[in-house]
Amino acid sequence: MNPSERTPADLLRSALAADPARPLVTFYDDATGERVELSVATFSNWVAKTANLLQDDLSAGPGDRLALLLPAHWQTAVWLLACASVGVTAEVGGDPADADVVVSGPDTLDVARACGGERVALALRPLGGRFPEPPEGFVDYAVEVPSHGDRFVPYAPVDPSGIALRVPGDAGGKGLTELTATALVERAAADAERRGLAPGSRLLSGLPYDTWEGLSAGLYAPLAADGSVVLCRNLEKLSAEGLAQRVASERVTDRAV
Repeated sequence: MNPSERTPADLLRSALAADPARPLVTFYDDATGERVELSVATFSNWVAKTANLLQDDLSAGPGDRLALLLPAHWQTAVWLLACASVGVTAEVGGDPADADVVVSGPDTLDVARACGGERVALALRPLGGRFPEPPEGFVDYAVEVPSHGDRFVPYAPVDPSGIALRVPGDAGGKGLTELTATALVERAAADAERRGLAPGSRLLSGLPYDTWEGLSAGLYAPLAADGSVVLCRNLEKLSAEGLAQRVASERVTDRAV
C-alpha cells in the first residue's frame, strides 16, 4: 500500500492513474442474466457523478451519515466510493431514521421512508435503468446522476481519521464494525495480502455486502491490490457447470463464495 493511500478514494485515484482501461468491477446478476463490466475509468466516472450528486444536490458533507440499503451490486460499490470521496459515513444496512441521507433499492423503500432527510432510490435494473414510475418521496438516481460532472472535487478535505464505514458484524460475526478511512484501507490491504491478491488478480465474490467480509471480497481488497472483482448476485441460481465456465471465461484467480 502506498503511504499516500489513506482513504478508499485514494485507492481509486491510484488505480485510475496506473491503468484506467483495465477492468475493475465485472457484475453478474444470475436472476436476470445481466452482465456489466466497468473499467477503472468508467467506474471512476460513475463515482465522480455520484459524489457530485451527493455533495451538490443532497447537501451531504463530511460527518454526515448515509444509510445504504442496497444489495451486492455494481451501483452499491459506486455509492461506497462516492461516500468516501465526499467524507460521508456509509452505514450499510443502517437505520434510515438516524441517517441524513438514505439510498434504497426497490425492495426497501418502505423502510427507507423513515429517513427525515434526503432519499434516493435505485431501481437496480439492467444498464442502470430508471424506475417506470418514480417512487413517491424519492429522487430517482438513474434520472438525476447522468447530468452531474465527470470530475469531483470535495468542498472540504476528507479526514482520513473520520468514520468511513459502519457495517454489521465484527470478527465474531456480531455487533458492528466501524472503520475510519485509513483503517478501512489498511484492513483491505491486509485482506488482499492474506488472500494472495496481486496486481491483475481476479477475485470472484458471491458474498452479500452486509458484512465486512463481503464488502472486502466484493470491492475493497481487490481495489487495494490493483486487482479486480467479479461480483455475482444471486450466484446460487448458477449451476456448478455454469460457475466453472465463468471462472474460466473471466480468468478468475481466487474465489469467495
